[in-house]
Amino acid sequence: MINRTTLTGRLTRDVDLRYTPNGAAVGNFTLAVDRRFTNQNGEREADFINCVIWRKAAENFANFTHKGALVGIDGRLQTRNYENQQGQRVYVTEVVVENFALLEPRSANKGGNNNGAPQNNSGNNNPFENQNNNSSNNGGNNGNGMNNNNNSSDPFANSGDQIDISDDDLPF
Repeated sequence: MINRTTLTGRLTRDVDLRYTPNGAAVGNFTLAVDRRFTNQNGEREADFINCVIWRKAAENFANFTHKGALVGIDGRLQTRNYENQQGQRVYVTEVVVENFALLEPRSANKGGNNNGAPQNNSGNNNPFENQNNNSSNNGGNNGNGMNNNNNSSDPFANSGDQIDISDDDLPF
């Protein structure tokens, strides 16, 4: 028997994080997942999937996500039922999240607010490039068109050597 579901979508609201009487954290949220096709008006519709996440993963998910965040989740479908206050039987189908992935930077939907995390505003998005990328310094160009930046962060930076990779080294 297989019961797996993998979804990618956006949170419709912040995670509702609560605690059971035994102290276990439980988070409830709804994920808006776009359909692959458009309707007759050319608009893409979405499905709104109820999800639940438990324990430490629930606390982490609630702390690192917000309304509108793009996330990927992996889990299983679960159906449960209960009797409401009016005495009616209510059936609930939801995804019990076992793994999740944050698919965009935390500040992407918060208008640039990253809650105090340091930002690199140099316009340089490559962490392996030297921040002082000035080729007019001594030894800036080694004659083969490569820049001689001694960047200790990248062990392969500007060594000029080829890297041989065999099929046995690949993970796939």
